[in-house]
Amino acid sequence: MGGLLNGASVGTEAKSALLDDADAYTWVAATVGAQNAASYQLATEKPVMAIGGFNGSDPSPTLAEFQRYVAEGKIHYFIGSGESGADESGAGGDGDGGGRTGGGGPGGNSEIAAWVAKTFEKTTVGTAVFYDLTART
Repeated sequence: MGGLLNGASVGTEAKSALLDDADAYTWVAATVGAQNAASYQLATEKPVMAIGGFNGSDPSPTLAEFQRYVAEGKIHYFIGSGESGADESGAGGDGDGGGRTGGGGPGGNSEIAAWVAKTFEKTTVGTAVFYDLTART
């Protein structure tokens, strides 16, 4: 079972990683859906971008907007699915780093997740999949 409203259960490793140099970023992380974003934001008391709105299916931000935020150094991490072995669309997973998340539509979070997975190296923090958006592969 996940955290608040099936959002992420944020472990101490994830919280520590997000707080490292947090004041240098507009958002310490971006993740799919408001429930997951809220869980991380409540745990860290730092801004977390909710990709795709409440349930992760809205096309906001667009891939181009997200890429611009990353290029400007505004987002430190992208938090993928909640299980390190799960797919990178943002779908599924519970545990230390993830709750249930939506699949997104055209221009939505699935394109963002695919671009992130292709462009940045993933690491597992607790059971969460983190991508450091400041370090391209």
